[in-house]
Amino acid sequence: MKRITHTPLQFSNGSTIKNRLMLAPLTNTQSHEDGILSEDELNWLTMRAKGGFGMVMTCASHVQEIGKGFPGQLGIFSDHHCAGHKKLVEQIQAHDCLIVIQLHHAGMRAPVELINQKPVSASNNEKYGARELSLDEIEELKKDFISAALRAQACGYDGVEIHGAHGYIITQFLSAEYNQRNDQYGGSLENRARLLFEIIDGIRRECGNDFLMGVRLSPERYGMDIEEIKKVCQRLIDENKINFIDLSLWDIFKFPEDENYKEKLLLEYFTALDFKEVRFTAAGNIRNGKDVLKAMELGLDFVTIGRAGILHHNFPKKIYDNPLFQSIKTPVKESHLRKEGLGDDFITYMRKWKDFVVKD
Repeated sequence: MKRITHTPLQFSNGSTIKNRLMLAPLTNTQSHEDGILSEDELNWLTMRAKGGFGMVMTCASHVQEIGKGFPGQLGIFSDHHCAGHKKLVEQIQAHDCLIVIQLHHAGMRAPVELINQKPVSASNNEKYGARELSLDEIEELKKDFISAALRAQACGYDGVEIHGAHGYIITQFLSAEYNQRNDQYGGSLENRARLLFEIIDGIRRECGNDFLMGVRLSPERYGMDIEEIKKVCQRLIDENKINFIDLSLWDIFKFPEDENYKEKLLLEYFTALDFKEVRFTAAGNIRNGKDVLKAMELGLDFVTIGRAGILHHNFPKKIYDNPLFQSIKTPVKESHLRKEGLGDDFITYMRKWKDFVVKD
């Protein structure tokens, strides 16, 4: 079988990833409720750097206190969090590994019991009990994304990823289904994408051209449309202010859910784009060495690993040593996950995944 490339990859800002594998930003619910990094989360992420990932991305880290999306979420909305972030950065980079923090706001998906108030969104939403952000609050939200990026840069992070996927607040603005505004942030795709591009402009202006920046998008669910997300990607590429696009597809080998787009794989709608100086990665159902190789052959510059990175902290080393390596079959015992660096809270969270974990 063809060997998996271990060659480095340089981004347009000058950063270099030592191989083509990135740990996905994975919800793990194991930091402190005030957003401070825990030893469990530190251990979980550091083990992945030791295991050979070229880049480690944190879980979604909220930029406002009211943007908290899940219990035990890592925060980046206050200088109070910086000591933990500095410690994390130091330990990850010690293993010749890039570390990127994912900047996040849950918007209407923020549970009321976590934020103790109504969640906010692009528009009022009865299902989620959310209220519409005012223009002043949108300005504050933009500033808080930018401040979080500056905070991350000061802590030593190699870069940031803006979370524009999975139905969180930037998706809520992008979505014609959820965004019912009639001002400059609603209506046309240009208006619905305005928040994302203003955040990008602000981060690039404040953090400079040497700071690595990516954007995560998902082209399905939550009112997303493949053609619209393609247009957003093309604009991201043409404006050349970010260094990579990260698509969350759930399964990179699947066909679109929309009947209008069944003629090719969902991923192929995006690999057809000319990415120019922007690098391209995607995540979804990449379980073994064969999947990694196929993902690269489909056109990814580097590959984002989720589930396999949970099951094997050293997944990169495994597949570079043996391209036929297969992840352990699930369900796995709790003891296996502990050995792989998951804390008790993370293991509890993984029980929500169907047939993933069983008690010893």
